[in-house]
Amino acid sequence: MAKPAPEISDYERARQEKIAKNQALLQQLQLDAAQTGLGPKKKATKPTTTTASKKRKRETEIKKEDGPRRTSARLQGIVADSEVARQKEELDTTAFHEEQKAKRQRVSADIDLADALVTGKNWNRAGNWLSAVGPAQPGERTFSAHDVKDTGEKELREVRARMSKLALWEGAEPNRIKITPERIYSLGFHPASDKALVFAGDKLGNLGLFDASQTSPEKVKQEADDADEDGDVDDEIEPAISTFKLHTRTISALHFPSHDPTALLTASYDSSIRKLDLTTSKAIELYAPSDRSADTPISGVEISRSDPNLLHFTTLEGVFGLHDLRTKPHETVELLYLSDKKIGGMSLHPAYPHLLATASLDRTLKIWDLRKITGKGDARAPHLVAEHESRLSVSHAAFNGAGQIATASYDDTVKIHSLPSEVWDSKPSSPYSMTPEEIKPTTVVPHNNQTGRWVTILRAQWQLQPQDGIQKFVIGNMNRFVDIYDAWAVWWGGYHGGSGCGDVSSYE
Repeated sequence: MAKPAPEISDYERARQEKIAKNQALLQQLQLDAAQTGLGPKKKATKPTTTTASKKRKRETEIKKEDGPRRTSARLQGIVADSEVARQKEELDTTAFHEEQKAKRQRVSADIDLADALVTGKNWNRAGNWLSAVGPAQPGERTFSAHDVKDTGEKELREVRARMSKLALWEGAEPNRIKITPERIYSLGFHPASDKALVFAGDKLGNLGLFDASQTSPEKVKQEADDADEDGDVDDEIEPAISTFKLHTRTISALHFPSHDPTALLTASYDSSIRKLDLTTSKAIELYAPSDRSADTPISGVEISRSDPNLLHFTTLEGVFGLHDLRTKPHETVELLYLSDKKIGGMSLHPAYPHLLATASLDRTLKIWDLRKITGKGDARAPHLVAEHESRLSVSHAAFNGAGQIATASYDDTVKIHSLPSEVWDSKPSSPYSMTPEEIKPTTVVPHNNQTGRWVTILRAQWQLQPQDGIQKFVIGNMNRFVDIYDAWAVWWGGYHGGSGCGDVSSYE
């Protein structure tokens, strides 16, 4: 006997009726859409063709591809997280590092300034740039104090009064004289007395040139306005500046040889030293390691006044080098390891170039006598005349014409050291050795040297040949001043260059 069908609840009966009603409504809507032409159309059937005709048609429709439109690992069939994917990633990383290394590798060939131009005007020997200069006659202007009346000493008061009349170059505001694209690491005036030529080396190996003797842009614009009938010359004229790419890394030091007024030496972190001939506009390589991939950043360079063929340089690896310029660039007379840490600055005595001063990250100022070099291997070094240790690292050391040394240190001091006459009067076979008392600084000047990450290290620079016979040095100030002191650290004045207003203000 068949079982009776289960009784349907009222809820289930209402649900089924609603479903049936919706299905009927949907069918009616589809019929209405088909009648009005809004419904989906059936695809027309195509006549069958032979296999050969299909193949010929496909061949004519194939487009030639120059290469894959995408190079992702998925399209190349490389499974993620597989050994093949790992090898591909390693190859890509290696290729990227090789590309970056090639960009930083130094260029050994001669460089023509016409090919090395980065920004500004091209090298024009017939124009406003240096065409020919006579014997070097170094001389720098000095700046004065603001409050001249408070100076008790008559001679110093007269000097400060004369210096207070100095002003900024009237051609343009300082922020418009952008001599290099990146941060400046080295800066210097050419010693020519008839032209105020300023050279600067930046972080990426660019050398900037600015001729401060050029006609100011304001005067050029005024002349153009006067010559124009309509008087509609409104474009702002920028000062003439040229920038050239001489190195692939930071230009750390500039040097103007005393025996060659048309030459400029540039030392770089790309391990090379170049000589720029200002008359031929060629930059040739004077020194570089034989291995182009060698990484020995150079921190200082100088040519001896007594021997124009002997090149002196220091590196960030604590090495002092002597190179004979009559030999090939990679042939060095001698490499001497003078410090376990980097040497930040070096200087030769102007009158006695066998005396060398080095400033190092190991917190020491050291004075060496190059006439007597002893030892073997890495222990080979010149005679150590004196050593003075500061509380923190010493950034730079500079000799003046009188044989005094100015150093700048991160212990926020500028120190002046004086050498006794026995140092240069001694014989090469028995050089003099100073006592700890003799090397102590004669004067210590409090000075903020905390440059931090974004400001170039402050260095004291002496006036090479002061016409008044007073030895003076200049050093930057973190308060945007340029401070000037004499050899006894008597403060002459501070020139404020931050606002471009030309005010002379006191040192604080």
